[in-house]
Amino acid sequence: MRAACLRIGNLINQTELGRDVGISQPQVHRFLNLMDASYQAVRISAYAVNRTRRLIKAPKLYWSDSALALFLAGESEPRGAHLENLVLTDLLAWRDIQAHRPEVLYWRTATGLEVDFVIETPNRLLPIEVKDSSRVTTADAKGLEVFLEEYKDLVDGGLILYGGSEIFPLTRHVLAAPWWKVV
Repeated sequence: MRAACLRIGNLINQTELGRDVGISQPQVHRFLNLMDASYQAVRISAYAVNRTRRLIKAPKLYWSDSALALFLAGESEPRGAHLENLVLTDLLAWRDIQAHRPEVLYWRTATGLEVDFVIETPNRLLPIEVKDSSRVTTADAKGLEVFLEEYKDLVDGGLILYGGSEIFPLTRHVLAAPWWKVV
């Protein structure tokens, strides 16, 4: 559990995780499934238009309780991944009360550009980036801008959640908002 908590917000590599804790990959697989079933760990799939590809791409690992993850990891100060985890738990709570449950996914290119969360409804997508900073710049919207260009027929704009206090347009299609005002 501690090794999983140290990897929140990262792609799951079961072989690497097993090597780090001294157990086999099949045991890691069983432990992750057990943590999923007991609502400790949360895995989110990659966004791809082709739903079969979503099953092939590695999921990202999160924890159901950000504070517990911080404690189990033995860390005294939260990192950006903990804020991302906190936002995810709020997104999942919102998702679960919707009549038509949207998907909460992530998006990543082969070159490493990524969007932390993609909310998928039947007709639209909303890409969300989380930044653990009190200020954001247009450079922080790079992954969102690439996503918006690639899926322009499905997306109206993107959202950056950050630690500041103002809501403002960061770029033509990306809105910056304090995470604590939105989630």
